[in-house]
Amino acid sequence: MKLYRRLCMAAMAALLMVTVPAPAAEKAKPLIVGMELAYPPFEMTDQSGKPSGVSVDIAKDLAKYLGQPVVIQNISFDGLIPALKTGKVDLVISSMTATAERAKSIDFSDPYIATGLCLLLKKDSTAQGIADLDQAGVKVAVKKGTTGHLYATGNLKKAEILVLDKESAAVLEVSQGKADAFIYDQMSTYQNWQRNQATTRAILEPFQKEAWAVGIRQGNDALKAKVNAFIKDYREKGGFDRLGDRYLKEMKDEFKRLGSAFFL
Repeated sequence: MKLYRRLCMAAMAALLMVTVPAPAAEKAKPLIVGMELAYPPFEMTDQSGKPSGVSVDIAKDLAKYLGQPVVIQNISFDGLIPALKTGKVDLVISSMTATAERAKSIDFSDPYIATGLCLLLKKDSTAQGIADLDQAGVKVAVKKGTTGHLYATGNLKKAEILVLDKESAAVLEVSQGKADAFIYDQMSTYQNWQRNQATTRAILEPFQKEAWAVGIRQGNDALKAKVNAFIKDYREKGGFDRLGDRYLKEMKDEFKRLGSAFFL
């Protein structure tokens, strides 16, 4: 009887070993990155509607470095910081300038691109710099939520500030002569001037130096350290140079010809 009981217990143990599955390997949590897909060639969509551009490639390479899959969330620029603060996204990689004002509510990585604010002027404007625009009767266009918007509202006391939702709308105002100038970043100012040479001119020397960085939720120091390590490694291995050659080769060569420092 004892032998029978032992045999039954052994058989039950063997059955349990067969029928109880081993726990499945835990999948890596996706890295959710917020950006506004409306700023080519940095943030845009390709012909099939998929996210594409410099920032998208950076996000993908960062996620690979961290060993995580990546999810790109397309969010309007002025909604990116609220999305980060509420946990809807883990990071913001959207050509965002690291400013003291923004740093009050979010953290930033080390800079990965050096740029600055420049001027797109209507063709017949006599302005030679930002100081010439702070005059009564002068209209200056800015894109809502950008550092150009912040600069204009904080420094231009006499000019009329036109706050617009889209970059294209601001360019159109200048091109049609309805606004005297558009304050925007160096790369975009160059591109918009190239597209509208008959009706605009550009001052490409930045009047305010800036740097783009990755936005990180405050208190997430571990992720911040990993992002900074990635940026350092990526730069040392030529990652940013490759992105410049892939997306901005013509502009890179033109900036060299003009004697201006390339930003990527």
